[in-house]
Amino acid sequence: MTDTAEFPPDDDRARDTGFEAAPTGWLTPEDIAAARAQLPLVYVDAVPVQVDESGDVVSVGLLLRATPLGSMTRALVSGRVLYHERVRDALLRHIEKDLGPVALPQIPASPQPFTVAEYFPTPGITPFHDPRQHAISLAYVVPVNGDCRPQQNALDLAWLTPEEACSDTVQAEMVNGQGTLVRQAMAHVGRLD
Repeated sequence: MTDTAEFPPDDDRARDTGFEAAPTGWLTPEDIAAARAQLPLVYVDAVPVQVDESGDVVSVGLLLRATPLGSMTRALVSGRVLYHERVRDALLRHIEKDLGPVALPQIPASPQPFTVAEYFPTPGITPFHDPRQHAISLAYVVPVNGDCRPQQNALDLAWLTPEEACSDTVQAEMVNGQGTLVRQAMAHVGRLD
């Protein structure tokens, strides 16, 4: 995992009294709930892909997760960008968290998202929905070259052809608009008409 910049606490009293501050960028559950209720948060969505020797996408990695209600869904690598964290570092951190420490993602030198997804707590405003919050997500296609294994709360990782990943069957297994992101990603790399 890459490091993010750490600055000393603004309050000199914290240093003088030995008070341990939370790691930079992390909010308490109460603080994140307050932030989610008042302003949009920045996220990254990554569509992990494998490419052939000419750089063409040959497979798409989709995670299998269980929802709190017990249903199974397919999902992308996704997560929040922390305070004072570069987007490229957020991408690396979330890919490592979901695909393992040896996924070997290839983040471009100048990370440019293929789209920006706006997730709203109210369904139907955009194809993207997050019942917890209003979130703005920068979406990337990220080639991975290493050994990917599902981590954290992911139960499985399936490598599908671009056509399979965009099929109605797989799209029905994805929630909150992530299927739309997969289709947009495959159109972006020239694998979907």
